[in-house]
Amino acid sequence: MIDIRQLRENPERFRQGARDKGAEVQLDRLLALDEARRGILQKLETRRAEQNRLTKEIGPQIGKLKGQLKSADAGAKAGIERQLADLEAKPVALKNEVAALEEELRAIEPHWHELLMTVPQPPAHDVPRGADASGNVEIRRWHPAGFDPAKGFEASRGFRPRTHLELVKELGLADFERGVKMAGTRHYILTGMGMRLHQAVLRFAFDHMVEKHGFTAVGVPVIVKEECMVGTGFFPFGKEQAYHVEESRRGSGHDLYLTGTGEVGLMGIHADEVLPESALPLTYTTVSTCFRREAGAAGKDTAGLYRIHQFDKVEQVVVCRADDAESREWHRRMIGFVEEILQALGLPYRLLQCCTGDLGMKNEDMIDVECWMPGRGEAGPDGAPRGDWGETHSASRLGDFQCRRLNLRYKDAEGTIRHAFALNNTVIASPRVLIPLLEIHQNADGTVNVPEPLRPHLGGRSRIEPPARRA
Repeated sequence: MIDIRQLRENPERFRQGARDKGAEVQLDRLLALDEARRGILQKLETRRAEQNRLTKEIGPQIGKLKGQLKSADAGAKAGIERQLADLEAKPVALKNEVAALEEELRAIEPHWHELLMTVPQPPAHDVPRGADASGNVEIRRWHPAGFDPAKGFEASRGFRPRTHLELVKELGLADFERGVKMAGTRHYILTGMGMRLHQAVLRFAFDHMVEKHGFTAVGVPVIVKEECMVGTGFFPFGKEQAYHVEESRRGSGHDLYLTGTGEVGLMGIHADEVLPESALPLTYTTVSTCFRREAGAAGKDTAGLYRIHQFDKVEQVVVCRADDAESREWHRRMIGFVEEILQALGLPYRLLQCCTGDLGMKNEDMIDVECWMPGRGEAGPDGAPRGDWGETHSASRLGDFQCRRLNLRYKDAEGTIRHAFALNNTVIASPRVLIPLLEIHQNADGTVNVPEPLRPHLGGRSRIEPPARRA
């Protein structure tokens, strides 16, 4: 959620931010409602102050008049009673006025809040402008010795590569037909070494974050209340992507939603809390199952493990002080952790600076990490894919956007209460990462080499072979 005071002071910044992100926001309506709301609040404050003052002033007067009334003669009683009635009517009139103002506030606040929640976080000043992903800018790339994505797989390795679809079938790593039978399109079953490789990747990445970089391991719910989805900025912007569990229809007090990332649970831990500055930065990591409806992705990457409804992800979240330089440094470090992992796995990758139109509504900055996947891209003259980059990670800076929505604050050294800054980044997501892992490390005979860091989690195996050979 944006800072409403900043919107009042510089509405053009937020207008431009919405335009840059391609968002339609009723800012003029919001500002009009905000002005009306502030006027009501100011009147309420004034009337309540009058109530307090009047109570203090007329209390003794009423007591005095009531005392006089007891001893007054018939001629004086009528005058005293009129004075009492006048005094007693004043707080009643104020009470009625306060009640009317409170009713006005109740009528306006839901609309004000609804519009406020739709205003996107403006992009950072140094994010390049662009309408969509085509405007993203490559920062750098890395590839292991002996493999150059610019040359292609066959030129680098000397044989035509199999796609991950061919590899998982020949090696018995996944069963798409039975997955679809059980749960519909974009579902799958990991089998045998496929499941073990999936778990090995997750465990390697998780241990890397905990043991090498000191992140706190946390297990969080993956089914949460709507408030948690709103608080982390996934609603209202991406509500169509979430699976909805309508518990209220079954007598429960609230509906629930399946989360699409561990970020939701990790950020929700400290909602509505004020932390001491000494507790920051919070550095959390989790492994969680993630669920995404992939609404609007019909006909896109429908085959294989790339765009699926259920997957597992190691996520990293940092909550730090409200300091732009500190946030940027954490962003750099978090991307570095991912690069360490990808280099250890021997996966070619590139970093892309996302442009304004590809940031999403809640991010002020985002770097995407894409791995080279030989089985993607357009087919060449021989009918084989030429290979292409595919997104595997996103590293985001959110400023105080999430923390404002979650009411996550800290008390600084001067005793001032501030909203913290938040960042998140995928550590690894599987089974999508299995696509480059299998395709890059395949051999001409159809086997796949296991990168060194994964071998301890696979019983020391250095190669994945077809089931017949393993037997």
